[in-house]
Amino acid sequence: MAAPPREPRTGRVAPTGGLRRRRPYGKALLYLALVAGAVPTLLPFVWLVRSALMEDAQMFTAPPEWIPRPFRWSNFGEALTAQPFGLYFVNTVIVAVISVLGTVLTCSVAAFSFSRLRWRGRNVVFALLLSAVMLPYAVTLIPTFVMWQELGALDSFVPLTVPSWFAGAGGGVFNVFLLRQFFLTIPFELDEAAYMDGASPWRVFWTVVMPLSKPAIVVVTIFTFIGTWNDFLGPLLYLNDEEKYTLSLGLASFQSIYITQWGYLMAASAAVIAPIIALFFFLQRYFIEGVTLTGIKN
Repeated sequence: MAAPPREPRTGRVAPTGGLRRRRPYGKALLYLALVAGAVPTLLPFVWLVRSALMEDAQMFTAPPEWIPRPFRWSNFGEALTAQPFGLYFVNTVIVAVISVLGTVLTCSVAAFSFSRLRWRGRNVVFALLLSAVMLPYAVTLIPTFVMWQELGALDSFVPLTVPSWFAGAGGGVFNVFLLRQFFLTIPFELDEAAYMDGASPWRVFWTVVMPLSKPAIVVVTIFTFIGTWNDFLGPLLYLNDEEKYTLSLGLASFQSIYITQWGYLMAASAAVIAPIIALFFFLQRYFIEGVTLTGIKN
């Protein structure tokens, strides 16, 4: 039996040209909103840089001047030579590099154990580890100081670097949690294939998991480096010799001496935070990938 003839369609499909024309305007509005939100966050940094290139009398004029006239580049040279900031920089780099290496290695090993290995009481131990996040830092401050004093490690880099080689010490709990969550997104079939080829858990950790976890490793590296670079309380407690000062402690000492010379103070502050800004812009792509925790999907 033949099918009845269909009636011709009289409706028309709405043209999509209007939607396409409206998309650029929507994207432009989105960019304008993002720029408007970024301006307030960049304003303090812009103020710092322009003040570092001005004379003291020009900083506080009303209305404020945003362009230095003339540019006083000598503020940086005079500020950084007024105190041994080169020595402070070397000390800070030593502490930061040792802390980053210890944190990345031990936290990744702990995260691998919590995420890829099966052992009795694993979840209980991980819950106890996470409970340490709720412990205020001030509670352990005095006992920790007394411990390092009894060990004779005061006025050295030992209290500032050794804790990073024990996963969970200091801010390591968050790093263990971050890496564990990222490791869980990697397919377990890769581990099973490696084990079938005779690989050990240590081999799986180094050749399978770690190469696939570069974004998360970069995030932990950035967080640890920034935390160590900006750490003020630790060096203040454990360092007495000025030749062992870090940049944060040296900057505080510089501020107490040159408190009325704002150009020097702004120039020294801008020089101290410049490496952190450079590190973030160099690794920002990996940083965003690691924060979103986008791993390999099955």
